[in-house]
Amino acid sequence: MMTELHQNGQEEVRIGYFVCHCGTNIAAMIDVAAVAEYVSTLPNVVVSKDYRYMCSEAGQDLIVQDIKEHRLNRIVVAACSPLLHERTFRTATQRGGINPFFCHMVNIREHGSWVHEDRAEATEKAKALARGAIGRVKYHKALEKRREPVTPAALVVGGGIAGIQAALTLANTGKKVYLVERDPTIGGHMAKFDKTFPTLDCAACILTPKMSEVYAHPNIVLWTYSEVEGIEGYVGNYQVRVRRKARYIDEELCVGCLDCVDECVFKVGNVDDEFNVGLSKRKPVYMPFPQAVPKLVVIDPVACTHLNGGNCQKSCVDACERAAINFDQTDTIEEIKVGAVIVATGFKTFDPKRKPLYGYGKYPNVYTALEVERLVTSCGPTEGEVVCRDGRTPKKIGIVHCVGSRDHQTNRWCSRVCCMYSMKLAHLLHEHTGAEIYNFYIDIRAPGKGYEEFYERLQEEGNHFIRGRVAEITDIPKVAEEEGMLTIRVEDSLAGFVRRIPVDMVVLSTGLEPHADSQDVRRMFNISCSREGFFLERHPKLAPVSTTTDGVYLAGCCQGPKDIPDTVAQAGAAAAEALTLLDTGYVEMEPSVSVVDPIFCSGCKTCLNLCPYHAITRDDAKGVAVINPVLCKGCGVCVAACPSGAITQNLFEDREIFEEIEEVLAYA
Repeated sequence: MMTELHQNGQEEVRIGYFVCHCGTNIAAMIDVAAVAEYVSTLPNVVVSKDYRYMCSEAGQDLIVQDIKEHRLNRIVVAACSPLLHERTFRTATQRGGINPFFCHMVNIREHGSWVHEDRAEATEKAKALARGAIGRVKYHKALEKRREPVTPAALVVGGGIAGIQAALTLANTGKKVYLVERDPTIGGHMAKFDKTFPTLDCAACILTPKMSEVYAHPNIVLWTYSEVEGIEGYVGNYQVRVRRKARYIDEELCVGCLDCVDECVFKVGNVDDEFNVGLSKRKPVYMPFPQAVPKLVVIDPVACTHLNGGNCQKSCVDACERAAINFDQTDTIEEIKVGAVIVATGFKTFDPKRKPLYGYGKYPNVYTALEVERLVTSCGPTEGEVVCRDGRTPKKIGIVHCVGSRDHQTNRWCSRVCCMYSMKLAHLLHEHTGAEIYNFYIDIRAPGKGYEEFYERLQEEGNHFIRGRVAEITDIPKVAEEEGMLTIRVEDSLAGFVRRIPVDMVVLSTGLEPHADSQDVRRMFNISCSREGFFLERHPKLAPVSTTTDGVYLAGCCQGPKDIPDTVAQAGAAAAEALTLLDTGYVEMEPSVSVVDPIFCSGCKTCLNLCPYHAITRDDAKGVAVINPVLCKGCGVCVAACPSGAITQNLFEDREIFEEIEEVLAYA
């Protein structure tokens, strides 16, 4: 058999080729035995075998055994995506006693079996890919991973239940945590809920102790009314800039006594209360809600007469015995260093004004689900008394599911929680008012623990469930019983006819959407978004909380719609991933990075602006580009763009690529 000497001619190239059946994922469309037999005839191939599951322990042991028995120094594995199992086979190669980067993977599942319908053609393609891999692997070099120290602190962005859980999990292990929230208080959407499904536990009873624990925890630095403004660095060593917006209150002096609120020149609220979703008014100086954490007031610079240059007697200043109000306060910038980042920025609810046929904003008694959450809450704007805007207690209530979800005109995705919170509100509204409740649904989706049982409970309580998408909500009556009512027109798909149902109140179960600034956040943290706009995980099954940027993790509804139990579970998983990184104390950097040869570099700066990871700088003294191997992710953009050919990339050198191309196209 023909053989070659690799690199400096001191060692014979001995290649082992291992092709995987992957059950029937590959073997159903590719004749793997024929591929293995063909590869055995290629130059430098000493061993060529097929096995049902190469990624299994037995499959890996087969590679290790053959390396030792046949003195192999190159390994090619034809299986699934390298993204899935490249590390697996490199580890097996290393266990066999050779450098892990002498292992190369060929993706014959996604690039072969899954994209072809002709078995013979798919088999021929697998052979061509094998030739390319055999050709290129003999030029591989022994590479070593680098280790960089890790800053033992974490940043959690977002103070909802996901951010709170992640911060507490990390802080309880002894790690320092910075929790940054853009609103004046932590708690997020959950702080606005009355009860949680399916057990109807008090939301505040669950959440507020955790909020207090965050504030009191010695390992957590809590910055509310603050936003991350920029981030630089790399995994294990991120430098973060946080803008702390002016509260016009000295946080060290304020004790939350609310005297300043009481003595404000505005005796009644004049600004829509964000916490009560605009159902009540607040003053320019306010505390978001009584259980807010931290228990500090904040002055709204847009609403405050003095801060807007008006003539104000500043009675709030006189009322504060601790002299905590400071109208000269300005935004400040804090710079911190962290090893890991958990993004838990949450979601926003769908704006039902985008569905004008539902009448939101036109008819006073059409509410969103979040508004009704505040109405049924004892600390809400009506202290738990459910009344319509015209003062009536509703006798008939219609709840419209899937508003802004499962709709090709707005959002195609299911928001997961709408069915369940609609049924929760149906129960609470009936409990508060005794009203007759109508649920208009497309499909009831109740897949969680205890959810189906809750659905059955609602049916037993006498709730009406009408299957059909609501076409219109109108106040124009057609019969006497519709006078003074809102009429819901819907096709009852189970009964097979169009119904008109008059009600006093309509509740729109709005879906979950990404925040409007999610693209800005994505760019800041260099992560990706799915087509819906939610942040994209590295792998939906194997890495559901990791992102493509090492050291940045996801938790909660910023990754996709989910309920509170799933949010808390994902927050714990993100904290565990971050803790693994921080506890290790160092991070291993992949060696497949770009390298500049200063002899050929002309210093033209072409590569500087092209690098998406800002890994390239210019040494002005020498007039050449310099690549920081810690920041470089090996994307290869600079290699392709360099007009001088001065930049090369490990594992993707020209001779490796050209040899692979020539072998793949040898019989084209």
